[in-house]
Amino acid sequence: MKLHDLAPNTGAKKSRKRVGRGIAAGQGKTAGRGYKGQKSRSGSGGALYRQGGNLPFFRRLPFMRGKGMRVRNRINYNEINLDQLAEAFKADAEVTPESLKEARLLRDDRNPIVVLGRGEVEKALKVRVHRVSKGAQEKIEAAGGSVELIS
Repeated sequence: MKLHDLAPNTGAKKSRKRVGRGIAAGQGKTAGRGYKGQKSRSGSGGALYRQGGNLPFFRRLPFMRGKGMRVRNRINYNEINLDQLAEAFKADAEVTPESLKEARLLRDDRNPIVVLGRGEVEKALKVRVHRVSKGAQEKIEAAGGSVELIS
């Protein structure tokens, strides 16, 4: 077999329909476009977003608009409160990202951890997390614990 012997299968290629070539052809006169109206005329048929009086599709979508709606470099923290730490850990326990993961307190273990000050803590805990609120730090240190920030 040589290159000049290659041909597509029979019926694989159809010649295009030549419309508007007289009434005997079956697609003559109006060329399958019907009578009158925007679609029967030549040209593009209106812009893509134009919908003939309806509210355009892209304006119907509930996209966020305006300044500051999308913060590009936002850090999503795992928020943990003192009352959760008091339930999950014994006295003199070390609170680290690994121990919090074992205690199943993290929503997503890839995100950094912040300890917030809701609740009370009577146990001395050694807390090593990425961020601590000021009120939470005061309560932990008042109970005899320590706070260390990791990066």
